[in-house]
Amino acid sequence: MFLAKVYITLKPTVNDPQGRTVMGGLRSLGFDSVADVRVGKYLEVRLLETDKSQAEAKIKEMCDKLLANPVIEQYRCEVAEV
Repeated sequence: MFLAKVYITLKPTVNDPQGRTVMGGLRSLGFDSVADVRVGKYLEVRLLETDKSQAEAKIKEMCDKLLANPVIEQYRCEVAEV
C-alpha cells in the first residue's frame, strides 16, 4: 500500500481572493509583517498498489482528471510506501 500526499495550489498568475481574505484577517489581528498569503489544498490518498511507479502514475492521473484544475492550479505529489 502507498500513501500519496497531494499539494494543490493556484498558479502564480491566478488571483487568490481567499488568500487575500486570510491576509486581511491576519493583519487585523496585528500580524503586520504578513506580505502575502496563498491558499491551497492538501489531500492524502491511500492506494492499494504493489509498485511505486504504478502508484505515482495513478495519482498523477487522478490529479489530471479530477483533483486539480489544470487551467488554474498546479500540483505536486509525494508517494511513499506504508
